[in-house]
Amino acid sequence: MTRIDRTFARLKAKGRKAFVAYVMAGDPDYDTSMQIVLGLPGAGVDVIELGIPFTDPMADGPTIQLAGQRALASGQTLEKTLQIVRDLRAVDEDTPVVLMGYYNPISSRGVEAFLRDAVAAGVDGLIIVDLPPEEDDELCIPAQKAGLNFIRLATPTTDDARLPKVMQNTSGFVYYVSITGITGAAAAEAADVGPEVARIKAATDLPVIVGFGIRTPEAARAIAEVADGAVVGSAIVSEIAAGKPVDEVLAFVRGLAGGAHAA
Repeated sequence: MTRIDRTFARLKAKGRKAFVAYVMAGDPDYDTSMQIVLGLPGAGVDVIELGIPFTDPMADGPTIQLAGQRALASGQTLEKTLQIVRDLRAVDEDTPVVLMGYYNPISSRGVEAFLRDAVAAGVDGLIIVDLPPEEDDELCIPAQKAGLNFIRLATPTTDDARLPKVMQNTSGFVYYVSITGITGAAAAEAADVGPEVARIKAATDLPVIVGFGIRTPEAARAIAEVADGAVVGSAIVSEIAAGKPVDEVLAFVRGLAGGAHAA
């Protein structure tokens, strides 16, 4: 079992929903980003999604795009992103870390070298938004052979004909994108999400975690009540973008986590 598998098994045994937090590696700079990541587990985060900065983040809205730009401007690289994971692992062996981003930086490093370095750093899973199931041989299958979970996105446009293909080589959990469009564009509605989560769960035994459009503890709780957990990204990144001190960012995260855990 991976850290991700163990985490969800532990949460299920406690009857508890998961809270997943996304932050961009290196935003607004390496040291601040490192402090935030180190503080996330203590703020109630069950799984950390760590964004890989990229120059052309086509699936992301302005909030995440600007976070990537800030990170790149401060000198963030894929190697420095892996270093954040290494530093976290020096003090936390348990909290799963999922790298989320695009294929280009990984391809540039070389898939074999990237997977070797990611596993050695303590990465647990990957969400690569621009690699469809038809290209599983590129990264998905090699990643799973290396011991990493490969987490797939399902969306409101993933119909019943497409869903089995999307689930085919997915592991760890399924990330359901609650709205159509880019990150941070609209609010998630539990009434709309519930039936979709049920439809996906009928096709897989994996936990289904819902993200996009969750900005408050109340929204996190409402979504977690109809899924296995909630993901928040843009709302946290907005706190960082506003220049809030690390302790205030973590307090905001703690409130969101409390909402999800209250479900």
